[in-house]
Amino acid sequence: MPQLAWGIVPKLFPERGSMGPTLKSITLCGFRSIGQLHQFPLDNINILIGANGAGKSNFIEFFRMMRAIVDRALPRYVRNRGGGSGFFHLGPKHTPRIQADLDFGDLGYRFEIGLTASDGLQLIDERVRDSPLAPGTSHWVELPTGLLDSILPKHRFPTEVSGKTTEIATRVFEALSQWIVYHFHDTSRLAPMRMPHEARDSEWLRHDASNIASVLCKLREKDPDSYGLMRDTVRLGAPFFDDFVLRPEDCGGVERIRLEWKQTGSDYPFQPMDLSDGTIRFVCLTVALLQPHPPGTLVIDEPELGLHPCGLALVANLVRSVSKKAQILISTQSPVFLDHFDPEHVVVATRRKGESCFERLSGDAWKEWLDDYTLGELWQKNICGGAPNHE
Repeated sequence: MPQLAWGIVPKLFPERGSMGPTLKSITLCGFRSIGQLHQFPLDNINILIGANGAGKSNFIEFFRMMRAIVDRALPRYVRNRGGGSGFFHLGPKHTPRIQADLDFGDLGYRFEIGLTASDGLQLIDERVRDSPLAPGTSHWVELPTGLLDSILPKHRFPTEVSGKTTEIATRVFEALSQWIVYHFHDTSRLAPMRMPHEARDSEWLRHDASNIASVLCKLREKDPDSYGLMRDTVRLGAPFFDDFVLRPEDCGGVERIRLEWKQTGSDYPFQPMDLSDGTIRFVCLTVALLQPHPPGTLVIDEPELGLHPCGLALVANLVRSVSKKAQILISTQSPVFLDHFDPEHVVVATRRKGESCFERLSGDAWKEWLDDYTLGELWQKNICGGAPNHE
């Protein structure tokens, strides 16, 4: 493979610890453009590529919906997206049910979703298991249904449900509740990451980085090694940057923190709106990926927006490091970003007969090609697929 510009030494970032339950495969039928996807395997690193409209966003949207389910926020999630009818492949008349089966190996979660009379979504079948499925066998435990939200949170279980069922459901809930879809597209002057936020909201980085200053402030006090690694990584991507200035301020009895910073050679505190769109996105990506306790499954939509190729190389190395501790799913349109990964990491999305199809690349099949081309170049030449096509 040709030498890549802006290559970063892999040992720049430390190895991460062991991870929790990861998604081994997913079955998803009837969800938006995804008609039939059966037992699709997922790895520790999954880089999703494809043309506009191929189904990448719908695949990621499923993870957002799952987070809404475990957060008991499915009705609000559906309202904010214009109602439930649009979630069904080719409409609810063509697809009356959305079906999903999530395989964690020795743990599983299966459900069906139907449409309500008020254009909402309702879980009409929900099951869990705690043992691997042998071919032709079924050890699913059915959960009480009929509610607009999932019954997975253990405090919602009726007293007649057995303790064993509650235990399995709790393990499934803990696995799913660690999923976060990070989306740092909004970097406007009023974007959440540029605004002050409550200091006490600092346990984990929120999906829009609205509490990034609070997270950094806590890490500076409680985990200076992790904070120092984040600061030094930001310096690599933005050499003018020196350090964050994190000062809790009393706002009517509530402490709030703003993402202030200072540049090299100056003690003047700059405001978050003084950071360019690309720089603040890089800061958010760095904090998301270097959290000392990252989500079990971490999803990032288009991390390349506004980033210099050097910044993309840094993010790619962070992804490789974090994949030792968390499962990563990334949707990208950047051949430069793709260059930093191996074929077996790549999932190609295409449309065939009105449906989204997903295929993993095989590493062995691309060895000879990669002697002369980078993976991004092969994608641009449509040799590995993922280009717009006429149905």
